[in-house]
Amino acid sequence: MTIAALIVAAGRGSRAGTPIPKQWQPLAGRRVIDWTLAAFRATPEIDRILVVLHPDDLDLLPATPEHEVTPGGETRAQSVRNGLEYLAATGSGVSHVLIHDVARCCVRPAHISDVVTQLLAANTAGIAPALAVTDALWIGAEGQVTGTRDRTGLFRAQTPQAFDFEAILAAHRAHPGDAADDVEVARAAGLDVGIIEGDESNLKITHPPDFARAEKILRTDMDIRIGSGFDVHRFGAGDHVMLCGVAVPHERGLQGHSDADVGMHALTDAIYGGLAMGDIGRHFPPSDPQWKGAASHIFLRHAVALAMEHGFRINNMDVTLVCERPKITPHAAAMQAALADITGVAMDRISVKATTSERLGFTGREEGIAAQAAVTLVKSCA
Repeated sequence: MTIAALIVAAGRGSRAGTPIPKQWQPLAGRRVIDWTLAAFRATPEIDRILVVLHPDDLDLLPATPEHEVTPGGETRAQSVRNGLEYLAATGSGVSHVLIHDVARCCVRPAHISDVVTQLLAANTAGIAPALAVTDALWIGAEGQVTGTRDRTGLFRAQTPQAFDFEAILAAHRAHPGDAADDVEVARAAGLDVGIIEGDESNLKITHPPDFARAEKILRTDMDIRIGSGFDVHRFGAGDHVMLCGVAVPHERGLQGHSDADVGMHALTDAIYGGLAMGDIGRHFPPSDPQWKGAASHIFLRHAVALAMEHGFRINNMDVTLVCERPKITPHAAAMQAALADITGVAMDRISVKATTSERLGFTGREEGIAAQAAVTLVKSCA
């Protein structure tokens, strides 16, 4: 079973009153689209994330290991169809898909998880969140109330709307024109769609005042953790050292129970520290022979998965290696790439740098290498 999230972000958002499409507008220190993506990345049930962009915007959000990108169409329905066809063509065996409007950037990871759970438990082809209408409804014209309407049985639709993948793909292929949302497309194809309770904070940015409302929600609901890690390994026999996932040629190696990747160990401990969940030794005891010589990416991936399990995303990582030799700068970019591949964090949020201890102490005497690391963990709209 593979669950994909399809983020619709190809619109121009003219009603928002911004000089650029609203998904690219800054909001609480990040772009609107970044907040939306962060919520889905922090949802453990989501296996793939596909962003459907306007063709003119493809350079604003390049594909990464964390998300894929494909061009949208002239209407919302066409953009969703393009995304579904992309998922079908990649042969990944997607079984279910959540379709979400990028402008709903305050969606909570816990709410996304609830949608997935309800879909998998339902006997319908789709599930969609909604809020029952509680206000009185009027009909108006020219600034005057001209009538009223019964609110019984009326709901305000939200996203993500979740579907059996093959069913919604067939529905979009058969749909002749545009649609307000994917429930409309599904209903036109005769599919049953269940309603689950929506989330009042899951607003859709449509008009200028919505930005202030969204920023208030995002800033109120952020849980920010900072973790730090420190590690040391001594030199021994060998012809290379493992540093941040890269084998760096050297006349000596680093000694340790695992592969002695001092940078990755410090980073792993920083994540555990931010979660207040101990260190590597607690999760992978050195007394356990199965971890002897183990690759350190095992530890780091475990720490990242643990952060995601608790609803956190890694906002940024910073590693400092302390040594006289080998020289780190020529390998720093490769180390960033290796850490990005292991953690799923974008390279522009990963720093790897080095310093010497001015020939002082054990690092100055080239007896070993030290590393310190810092990470920021963020639980947004949790």
